[in-house]
Amino acid sequence: MAQVTVTIDGKAYRMACEEGQEDHLTELAGRFDRYVSHLKQQFGEIGDLRITVMAAIMVTDELSEVSRRLQALEAEMDGLKRARDSQLSDTQRSEEALAAALTEVTQQIHGIAARISGRPAAARDQTPAE
Repeated sequence: MAQVTVTIDGKAYRMACEEGQEDHLTELAGRFDRYVSHLKQQFGEIGDLRITVMAAIMVTDELSEVSRRLQALEAEMDGLKRARDSQLSDTQRSEEALAAALTEVTQQIHGIAARISGRPAAARDQTPAE
């Protein structure tokens, strides 16, 4: 395990973390220190433990808000996926219906062409393409 020394409210704390996570831990500690500093500016010296608890509650409140927004976005994304899948399904059905209609019209045209030329409809498959 790696060791990192972080500073929060002017006090150094030696922390252990996974290898490669040192910069991340230092950044997190710096962000938390900014919460503590902000609270100290607002409330003055009200005790380290109280300031730390207040900062932790602020961080937890922000995390709760982010989680709520993430859930809302995930629900919206699921709705959009369902709408997309429904639209794709509708499009596929429309394309299949169009293909069937074109096949039917093509057969009717071939039948009409065969009657005009005096050939039976089945004979059109045996004559070379013109």
